[in-house]
Amino acid sequence: MSKLSDTLLCKESQSALLMGNYAVARGMLEAGVRVATTYPGSPTPEIAAALSSVPPEQRTYYFEYSTNEKVALEVAAGASMNGHLSTVFFKSVGLNVASDALIQLPMMELIGGMVVILGDDPGANSSQNEQDNRHFSRMSYLSMLEPASPQEAYEMFLEAARLAKALRTAVLLRLTTHVCHAKELVRFSALTAEGPDWTPRFDRHNGPYVPIVADVHPLKLKALRKLAALSEESETSRFNGLLQPCASAANDGSRLGLISASIPANSAYECVLETGAKVDILKLGFTYPLPRKKLAQFLSTHDEVLIFEELDRVMELEIKALAFDEGLSCRVHTRSALEELQGEYDPKRAFSLLSRIWPKQFPPKPAEPIASECIAPRLPQMCPGCGHRSAFHAVKAALEKADITVADIGCHSLGYLPPYNMGEMLYCMGASPGLAAGLSLHQKSRKVVAFIGDSTMFHAGLPGLLNAVLYNHDFTLILLENGTTAMTGHQVRAGSGEIGEKINIPSLLETLGVKFLRDVDAYNQAKLTATVKEAMAHEGFSLVIARHPCMLKFVRDQQKKNPGFKMQPVRIDQDTCDHRMTCVAEFGCPSFVRHDDGSVTVHEELCIGDGSCLPTCPVQAIGRPKTGGAK
Repeated sequence: MSKLSDTLLCKESQSALLMGNYAVARGMLEAGVRVATTYPGSPTPEIAAALSSVPPEQRTYYFEYSTNEKVALEVAAGASMNGHLSTVFFKSVGLNVASDALIQLPMMELIGGMVVILGDDPGANSSQNEQDNRHFSRMSYLSMLEPASPQEAYEMFLEAARLAKALRTAVLLRLTTHVCHAKELVRFSALTAEGPDWTPRFDRHNGPYVPIVADVHPLKLKALRKLAALSEESETSRFNGLLQPCASAANDGSRLGLISASIPANSAYECVLETGAKVDILKLGFTYPLPRKKLAQFLSTHDEVLIFEELDRVMELEIKALAFDEGLSCRVHTRSALEELQGEYDPKRAFSLLSRIWPKQFPPKPAEPIASECIAPRLPQMCPGCGHRSAFHAVKAALEKADITVADIGCHSLGYLPPYNMGEMLYCMGASPGLAAGLSLHQKSRKVVAFIGDSTMFHAGLPGLLNAVLYNHDFTLILLENGTTAMTGHQVRAGSGEIGEKINIPSLLETLGVKFLRDVDAYNQAKLTATVKEAMAHEGFSLVIARHPCMLKFVRDQQKKNPGFKMQPVRIDQDTCDHRMTCVAEFGCPSFVRHDDGSVTVHEELCIGDGSCLPTCPVQAIGRPKTGGAK
């Protein structure tokens, strides 16, 4: 099939080569999901892309990009309380934003069922940490399934939806980066032709839905009973079973076993196949509640067992407690080195760990030869034409060396890197106004300047911004407005006008009480520098909007409207250029190429011809071609 939507809507059973996120989206349609919500964040945004690919008139579900993860979870929960199977998905740290609402879920009677998809990120591929959200399943009394492949992601979503509907609860489906983005030939079942049933079913008698003091303990008991029922499901789940049974013991007569889940189970299996090691692998897919009887049986029939998991010792500690409770003598190995408690476990890292635990079964490999030529590391880059680059270049000219700059989450986080070196502190989404306020207290010798994107402001920055207005904290906030959620793929942001009413940001800020407010095009660097200096001289809270549309999105939108659209790259007059390298060393657009002879040229495939670099050259050597303009 040529289009993703065709694959999602195909009525017949089929097989398709899809990434894990797309496979999950197909599972949603087969399960009969009626409401799906999200806030974009890697590694899960392709689920939203898949759901959005279906034309609105063909959708059997309602889908929205919510203002943030907490709101997304609440919308999905409300839909489930009204009798509609719902799902919500977001990235690992998004659960921090939604956790207040998540903890209440097991105490609510979710009569439609609900699946909460977590996109965890071992290795911190696109996150500010690699938190292990398996802890939340224990804290919230919610069951968890963990797929190891796109096929399992699809199948486990169907299972999670079945369990959620049967027990009228929420079930966690924990994906990790390489499950989300791996591709596999996935086998799908047929898609039923039943139309969506939007009959409202909310009834307060299904509750109580108000956890006042008198009802908290009965509601918690109800949650624990549901969790106990899910324990029985875990014992018989087809997702928990032996992956690699060995008929004979190891060379020394000991019986060795390995308990794992998700990607680490795949890596361990590959190591066992490679070496022929006599190690049994118990692979878990239904990981919470753990199948205690099955685990006790496995432990009792093995002399040594390694709990092989990524990040924290979550399963290990519970399985060790189980072994103690059952009086089992099996030795349970641990990942003792601190380095073993971080990062992803690909087959190479898995082999290194297994070799340390069982060197006879997994003989250490000789060191790989060091390549004679090493490729220089390449720093992440903002896109050519990015308004944030112009903004940083202009703002930096307004700062003293001792001034403090505070970053936030978004494309502009890259301002921390050379040549801008802007944003000495990065905490979590929407934190920059609060952090800057704290840094500014009793701070007279150094000015504080914070950055925040428009999407991040709507997501989590408004409370801190309002707090700065209320207390008139003495710092300057630079609001980098590009009109979209650029970092995760140009999803709609609140107030952009693509869905619902367009929100005028300056009017909103004035309504909130911002007294010093300026709005400047980020490409007008001289004006932006002067405006930032004025803002920093202002006593109290000041806010400068550095506005420019995301040029990557702008060019793509123009090309959709006119396939022949192309902007002419800029040119460098080699006779005028005096090789100061301001364009390379200070402005830092990746379109500029520095050569061994000291000359600088423009990479025509990278340059989009936006001209944001023109004012940066001290001798005006950068210019447009004589033909000029766009064609």
